[in-house]
Amino acid sequence: MSAVLTEQDLSLTMPAQDKIGELFSQVEDGIEGVRVFASPGGCSGISFGMTFSDSVNDDDGVLDTGGFKVIVDEGTLPYLRGVEIDFVDRGDGNASFVFNNLPTMGGGCGTCGSASSCA
Repeated sequence: MSAVLTEQDLSLTMPAQDKIGELFSQVEDGIEGVRVFASPGGCSGISFGMTFSDSVNDDDGVLDTGGFKVIVDEGTLPYLRGVEIDFVDRGDGNASFVFNNLPTMGGGCGTCGSASSCA
């Protein structure tokens, strides 16, 4: 049985909920929700992505927003705990989902290689 996630585990801003809801209405029946996943890479050593999913596994966590489900596998959940997903539209055709409050995992961005000193 999948675990129920709460807003403390993962939250979505209203713009993110609205955009995912809009996208969700355009996919075929049988889609269970939006799966958020982690993969190696990015500044923190982890980057995140989202895709539509037609299944919920027993070891998945599920956040039910009312309009759709956000599905997270147990391997990704520790990296997402406390994260807020937002949708930012800058008005110039450059719109994207943004993951806020990411945990610091170490990595190379903005460290000793940046303009600031590491003394």
